[in-house]
Amino acid sequence: MLMQRTVDTASSLGLRQCNADAVASGDPVFALADGIGDNPAAAHAARLAADAAVLAGDPVAGVLAASAALGSAAGDAVLVVAAARHDGYDVAWVGDARAYHWDGDTLSLLTRDQTVAEYFRSRGAVPAPRMEHVVTNTVRHCTPDNIGRASVGSGTLVLTSDGVHGVLSHAEIAAIAGGGDAAARLVRAALHAGGTDNATALVVGRNQ
Repeated sequence: MLMQRTVDTASSLGLRQCNADAVASGDPVFALADGIGDNPAAAHAARLAADAAVLAGDPVAGVLAASAALGSAAGDAVLVVAAARHDGYDVAWVGDARAYHWDGDTLSLLTRDQTVAEYFRSRGAVPAPRMEHVVTNTVRHCTPDNIGRASVGSGTLVLTSDGVHGVLSHAEIAAIAGGGDAAARLVRAALHAGGTDNATALVVGRNQ
């Protein structure tokens, strides 16, 4: 039976000068990049990364292709890449772009932020709030050994920039993830909750 996927995306500038978030869809590979900074170089880096990532055959190769694509261009980004399989998804990421999985009942976070805050949290320390925004890995500086990896079964995949998940709680994202027009609703919810950053979501579902 032919598998058909639905792809829903939304993005908002927030109160920034540039929208440095970018999404790309090359079914069965999907990517969301968040440029580091509020300038055209960050936006360009995110676009290069997302576009290069979806041309690769799998998520890890996609992240490495994105790193190569930045080349001598200015700017850098964080990135999450997902590839759909017949029975689920493979995911790879650098930085704090996230992937969630909705199985119809439960929302699960698939990624683990590569940030200073997460580094200290994993060692039992309580990080300062500012550390949540300091990433320890990026597209430009990634290697095959420090790319995050995850796999999950079938369901709905939700990719977000920190303009969404940095504002909304896990429960708030879960309340939206399984419904219609989820990407736009996530972005609107983040803005209504006081978010000022670029806010972007990409939601992949499937119909058979």
